[in-house]
Amino acid sequence: MSRIAYVNGAYQRHANAAVHIEDRGFQFADGVYEVCEVRHGYIVDLTRHLDRLDRSLNEIRIAWPMTRAALVVVIREVLRRNRICNGLFYLQVTRGAARRDHVFPAEGTPSTLVVTARRTDASLIARKNAVGIRAITVPENRWDRVDVKTVGLLPNVLARQAAKEEGAQEAIFVEPDGTVKEGAATNVWIVDKDGTLRTRHADHGILRGITRTTLMDVAAATGIDIEERAFSVEEMLGAREVFITAATSICFPVVAVNGKTIANGHPGSVSQKIREAFFDIAEKTAI
Repeated sequence: MSRIAYVNGAYQRHANAAVHIEDRGFQFADGVYEVCEVRHGYIVDLTRHLDRLDRSLNEIRIAWPMTRAALVVVIREVLRRNRICNGLFYLQVTRGAARRDHVFPAEGTPSTLVVTARRTDASLIARKNAVGIRAITVPENRWDRVDVKTVGLLPNVLARQAAKEEGAQEAIFVEPDGTVKEGAATNVWIVDKDGTLRTRHADHGILRGITRTTLMDVAAATGIDIEERAFSVEEMLGAREVFITAATSICFPVVAVNGKTIANGHPGSVSQKIREAFFDIAEKTAI
């Protein structure tokens, strides 16, 4: 079955889908995006993802390409046409196509909207959860507004490639003072020596992950103590558990950072407890 994509009002074969060569997303990374999990025929945390999309668009002054209700119709249709029961959808909105110029295009230039969907490999996710993943740390070198989910991800790409070349699966950005920020595509958590679950406060320094937000609901429902407070690389290396969260993986345990084993080198009980409870607590929207 051919994959189907939605591009600016048309459903078309994924292999043939394209945007204009002067689309500002292509030339300036002038756009934002969202990635959302689909599990057992339900879209997970759709309301929060669309709320964040709205915030991102407002922060960089891009108009919605259509109404929110119409966008939900498009998302559902893309998922149905691709027969996605377990997987994800990706949507991207840019400032549109116009003659190349750094300033905004003329008022009324339509935004570009792309929506795609694909299945995910549940067995691969299960294996990573069973054995854990490895991470490295890299110096923070991104722009200050990483709280806006823009498509300008070159530092993240280079960080992930560095991790791959060192046999790791994630790169964790670190401030000059040694405090942990977030992963290249994830939020970072530790269970500290006192058994408290900790993550950095979501200010302009990190992205306010949707999975991160829902995980806090999960922690409250399951009796896990949680604290939003910065922690250092040293604290991370000495933690009882380290794990990362993202929409498409929920919660991956990290068993080594920079080649140093975390705790006993095996996934911990807190990440497992969160993972098992997550889907029951998260918002579920039928396709």
